[in-house]
Amino acid sequence: MKLFALGDLHLGFRANREALPAWRARPDDWLILAGDVGETFAHVELGLRAATERFARVFWVPGNHELWSHRADGPRGVAKYEAIIALCRRIGVVTPEDPYVIWPGESPCVIAPVFVLYDYSFRPAPVAAGDAVAWAEADGILSADERFLAPDPYPTREAWCQARVEETEPRLAEAAAQYPLVLVNHFPLRQDLVRIPRIPRFSLWCGTRRTETWHTRFRAVVVVAGHLHVRTTDWIDGVRFEEVSLGYPRHWRRERGIDGYLREILPGPAAGTQTGGPVFHR
Repeated sequence: MKLFALGDLHLGFRANREALPAWRARPDDWLILAGDVGETFAHVELGLRAATERFARVFWVPGNHELWSHRADGPRGVAKYEAIIALCRRIGVVTPEDPYVIWPGESPCVIAPVFVLYDYSFRPAPVAAGDAVAWAEADGILSADERFLAPDPYPTREAWCQARVEETEPRLAEAAAQYPLVLVNHFPLRQDLVRIPRIPRFSLWCGTRRTETWHTRFRAVVVVAGHLHVRTTDWIDGVRFEEVSLGYPRHWRRERGIDGYLREILPGPAAGTQTGGPVFHR
């Protein structure tokens, strides 16, 4: 029995959807979907159902794309998130709003899917918070979230992020008092994990500094994230960090199929190793 992870299926792209039928079933294994399954509700449902048909248990965390509101009369912000939570519960997918699940392997741990947004704090110290978006725009960078990701009923995305952090930390502390954790969030938990040299100022939309010590505070054995479309394994403070994206069609090779990009989380590799991307030691 293994726990796998995959993020950023982005089923809004035809090439990604066409890869789904060949995705091999692993009926004895579990799967983490690390966000950005699709850009519309229909594509999110398509991906979630494909996963539940192939794996014994599926966990999901939201990415920014799932939270986009494409229509003025559609659900926005928290309402959009809650609509996907309701779908997950209908088809048996574990979400950040559900009780954490214990991994029943030789070394029990808690799989903790969390939903924490970003607050524009992944920026250089000289850049003031109020100037952050303008700083990114000066380099030609502006996330589509600024148009499509509504924070309703919160006044800002930063406020929504703060609320999510404050809701999540007590749950993680309670779980970590019993077992080590597998922490799962769409966005990287640390700024130093954001290595996107072609668009470095996109870091604004990649996380929050409030989570930078979560891996040690909450006894993580593995931290899983997506979002960057840059597959890597990092070892920091003895904790393995896995970026598990598939990405847009230009980010993966179709001949490998979806199976070629699944990342084994548990039992996992020996310390300091992993396959599927660069390995960094710190």
